[in-house]
Amino acid sequence: MTSNVATAAHAVNAYAFDEVVNRQVSVPFRQVQDCLSLRCETQGLQEITGDVADWLDGQHVGQGMLTVFIRHTSASILIQENFDDDVQRDLETFFLHLVPEETRLYRHIAEGPDDMPAHIKGALTQTHLNIPVTDGRMMLGQFQGIYLFEHRRVTRTRELVLHFIGS
Repeated sequence: MTSNVATAAHAVNAYAFDEVVNRQVSVPFRQVQDCLSLRCETQGLQEITGDVADWLDGQHVGQGMLTVFIRHTSASILIQENFDDDVQRDLETFFLHLVPEETRLYRHIAEGPDDMPAHIKGALTQTHLNIPVTDGRMMLGQFQGIYLFEHRRVTRTRELVLHFIGS
């Protein structure tokens, strides 16, 4: 398989095995990459599944792998239950207790009491996700959603890089 890193749509030829007739067939692969900016009004979990799905729908893809990457050290992304809001509130409460916003505990407090705790929470969570795509849809479980986890208290705009590779 040939692949090139691209910042826009890019097609290459790859080979797949056709089990029905026991031969190789040429399958066109594409790469698409884009940035998505999201405004976070408050600290906590914000579901972004719809934003990511809307972007993916606009790419007219079939099957492949979607990578979602956040370009920040004081926010993170994760897949979590989206059926019961208590799950998100419990996670937020857990992280507030795990990493308290007390300046006496940290040296790095340049941007306020939530600064270093935000970096610690970011280190304990994730900066990227890989999600399989089939028939143009993310293969998330029935009660799974993608969340941006804002660790700072001040309103911010966060950037996600979305990258799809497949057919």
